[in-house]
Amino acid sequence: MKDDFVNLKVSGNLIQVICHNEKQQQKVIKNMTEPGKCVFEGYEHWEDETVILTFRVLDYVDMKPSQN
Repeated sequence: MKDDFVNLKVSGNLIQVICHNEKQQQKVIKNMTEPGKCVFEGYEHWEDETVILTFRVLDYVDMKPSQN
């Protein structure tokens, strides 16, 4: 059952996705980068085939000061 799901962690403008196989990795990278809102930052091997993918959100409004 763990092969069906990915886990997410969001910290500021960084999104980390835990993928359990190559098929998940390819799908997540395609879905995250195609709309042009995120850029792929890199990956880290964890256990066996499990990989942590890191993406950076390009248009992050919370980082800009609000105008009055």
